Amino acid sequence: MNVKVDEYIAKKENWSKELKLLRTIFADLPLEETIKWGAPVYVFQGKNIVGLSAFKNYCGLWFFQGALLKDKEKVFVNAQEGKTKAMLQWRFNAIDEINTTQIKEYVLEAIENVKLGMEIKPTKTSKPLSIPEELKLALHENKELKENFDNFSLSKQREFAAYIDEAKRAATKLKRLQKIIPMIISGVGLHDKYKNC
Repeated sequence: MNVKVDEYIAKKENWSKELKLLRTIFADLPLEETIKWGAPVYVFQGKNIVGLSAFKNYCGLWFFQGALLKDKEKVFVNAQEGKTKAMLQWRFNAIDEINTTQIKEYVLEAIENVKLGMEIKPTKTSKPLSIPEELKLALHENKELKENFDNFSLSKQREFAAYIDEAKRAATKLKRLQKIIPMIISGVGLHDKYKNC
């Protein structure tokens, strides 16, 4: 039992009975109890299996690889539609909705999936770099600037582009462009000075 989980449950006064009951389900399973992202998480062989959470209107379980589970009872919701493919949530509005036997079956299936090496990995989707006209023109006119800009990682190039693009007024865009030109030529990223703080 992890003391930090006790602290988490104590802070969630409205749902403490429900959270304590849910926690008992994991007590005799081969799971390590820890805190991640500020909430209780239960881990098997280094893989996140299920998380415990409490919100204003409900408490629930997060199954990190929930999309791989059969969900015979049709209990899952995707609380982050469009953001996650694997993680699904099982919500409870009252203690009498918590069926410990059913939940245990779901957790055991999730553990079995880890043993079988089943996992949905996140897919990285990167949009093409969009360079504002002001920067595009400066890169076209200054060969050294263009070469140094091309040497930056895509994420640093995006930072420079966004810095100019986010300005509303044309005068502000040009002012920002003048600020970043010496940085680019010197090989200094827009946020590099904050990296060592």
